[in-house]
Amino acid sequence: MTTIDFYFNAQDPLQVACRLAAKAVSQKKRMVIYAPDADTAGRIDKMLWTWQAIGFTPHCAATDEIAGETPVLIASGEETPEGCGLILNLSAEAPPHFARFERLFEVVPADEAGRAAGRGRYRYYLDRGYKIANHDLAAGHE
Repeated sequence: MTTIDFYFNAQDPLQVACRLAAKAVSQKKRMVIYAPDADTAGRIDKMLWTWQAIGFTPHCAATDEIAGETPVLIASGEETPEGCGLILNLSAEAPPHFARFERLFEVVPADEAGRAAGRGRYRYYLDRGYKIANHDLAAGHE
């Protein structure tokens, strides 16, 4: 069963996503960043290129021809090459295919609309019996 980590109170959810993606790469794990909204997908793509001044997180679109050998994939749908055990959700809804993954990361913005959507996803997973770990970014826990 998929294990789920909720990261609450993210002042900049995309920066948190970049840190989690870089951590996955450093641990030699493959991650899908689920971003069905084209604007969000474009912003996370750009940020992964620029957020770290002295580093780079290798990434591409999940539909790209090099997706099979790239550690971090940005997906707008359910496309997922083999070997991706992690999914990070940047949608207000639960990814429809999250149960295919070993681990799901939910990044919840600090604003009220983001928190409300996050609470809805939290209840959705809890009602289905998923184990959830909580990380409060405001408290400095990550």
